[in-house]
Amino acid sequence: MFTTRPTLQGTFGMVSSTHWLASAAAMAVLEDDGNAFDAAVAAAFVLHVVEPHLNGPGGDAPIILAPAGLPPRVLCGQGPAPAGATIDHYRSLGLDLVPGTGPLAAAVPGAFDAWMVLLRDHGTKRLAEVLSYAIWNAERGHPAVERIGETVETVAELFENEWQSSAELYLRDGKAPAAGALLRNPALADTWRRLIAEAEAASSDREAQIEAARKVWREGFIGEALVNYSSRPTMDTSGERHSGTMTGDDLVNFAATYENPATYTWNGWTIAKAGLWSQGPVFLQQLALLPERLEYGTPEYYHTLIEVSKLAFADREAWYGDSTQVSLDTLLSTWYNAQRSALIEPSASYELRPGSPDGQQPRLSRYAQANSLCELEIPLGAGEPTVATSGATRGDTCQVDVVDRWGNMVAATPSGGWLQSNPVVPELGFPLGTRLQMNWLEPGLPNSLAPGKRPRTTLSPSLALRDGEAVMAFGTPGGDQQDQWSLHFFLAVALRDKVRGGLDLQGAIDAPNWHQESFPGSFYPRVMSPGSVIVESRIGTEVIEDLERRGHRVTVGGPWSEGRMCAVARDRDNGVLSAGANPRGMQGYAAGR
Repeated sequence: MFTTRPTLQGTFGMVSSTHWLASAAAMAVLEDDGNAFDAAVAAAFVLHVVEPHLNGPGGDAPIILAPAGLPPRVLCGQGPAPAGATIDHYRSLGLDLVPGTGPLAAAVPGAFDAWMVLLRDHGTKRLAEVLSYAIWNAERGHPAVERIGETVETVAELFENEWQSSAELYLRDGKAPAAGALLRNPALADTWRRLIAEAEAASSDREAQIEAARKVWREGFIGEALVNYSSRPTMDTSGERHSGTMTGDDLVNFAATYENPATYTWNGWTIAKAGLWSQGPVFLQQLALLPERLEYGTPEYYHTLIEVSKLAFADREAWYGDSTQVSLDTLLSTWYNAQRSALIEPSASYELRPGSPDGQQPRLSRYAQANSLCELEIPLGAGEPTVATSGATRGDTCQVDVVDRWGNMVAATPSGGWLQSNPVVPELGFPLGTRLQMNWLEPGLPNSLAPGKRPRTTLSPSLALRDGEAVMAFGTPGGDQQDQWSLHFFLAVALRDKVRGGLDLQGAIDAPNWHQESFPGSFYPRVMSPGSVIVESRIGTEVIEDLERRGHRVTVGGPWSEGRMCAVARDRDNGVLSAGANPRGMQGYAAGR
């Protein structure tokens, strides 16, 4: 079949990421005898530089890794709410929702520590080696992709009037960066150089240097600058200036941790995801709800997947969070999903219908109970930054997947700390994130705001296994769309023909995609649109007309407007490696040999 690019194949190493410079950096590390984990760390820090509208060091990074011969693990780079982030405090400020921008929305940064822990425990390279690629791009500059300038333009007035430190970096001569213009961030380069110098002064040992860098982040010049800037009154989406609650103790008390993944086995494939503190199990629930017979690409196929997605995301709304009382075993059980799948009818559902696992009655936020806060027509091609009706501009996400010649495999979905999330800390060159906007300011919900509790993140990397061995790493940006687009990609791999004896990764990435919006969004202002489905025009007239006949509110987008997938794979029989990357947006690239 025709694809935009070939599925890459080789035996040395494969990388796929959302930016070609990150993929190039990761490949350079592999060529320098680094492993997949070294390469992923190098790529991640380059992504902070070249996709600042999509992620940053002050953001978040859930990671799933599978060292060769070992079971997969989740490395949680999602920081919690600060100790002072209570519902009462936010309510006392007159807020009904956590703002979509500003320091009140900042969770404790988790990305940096997660990457350091990955490098320490599974990498082989020194700190200076993996950071050298990010330093090069930050200091010498990189050609800005179109979306950076487009994002800056939407917040230019805010930068000029309120967030002057951001204006100094991103509005040179009062103008947003033009596509292809050289964009430098010397403050960020200086931050990493100083970090390396202090780490190397602490010890000559590789692991000790990484530990020293973690301490500098928490307690040294970086931590001090982050806390000081969090305490400054900052204009946010509420239209008021608020200070954050993060303290030095919050930084000191956070450390990235390992945990076992949530898994589900379907047709010989086992999918590994992060747990119920993320939206990752939505992927698994959708698989559990699928009928035994499913003919890929038919109108019935699309209708079934849309309705399955609605049921899984309804459960996400009612049951997912860092304090959930529900059992994932129940949510994935045969009897529970038999009850749930029986709700699927030939016509489209407009209801938010969470289940009652173990007899527990679901409790929804008042926004969900009201069925719709408002109807927000999301611009076609959602997944990159969009401007909501409130005037708030949110960011999106990155992806990096790597497999090496030894069989090590890693998938990561870095996000948060966007240039439009908080003012740039001038002495550091990057801002704080806004992940707390995913918490509710209502007590008693699994995803209610509470000190020390992780916000339910949309970030959702994936690993696929066959007979217990990791064979594919994949993921996508896209917020609430991530575990919709990823599922569609996976089914296109699992249900269609292979290519050149291996998985057709690029064909599955290129396949027409879609998403539904019949649940409260995770981002401020938390809107939902019951019955709404956005499809790429390439999905075809027959499918579109069938969905409309069934009552779906179909919006037809551009032919290449849905999905941002990256993927790498390894054939366990012959060791052949493969990779594919998203052509949409003209930015993602795979590399390998």
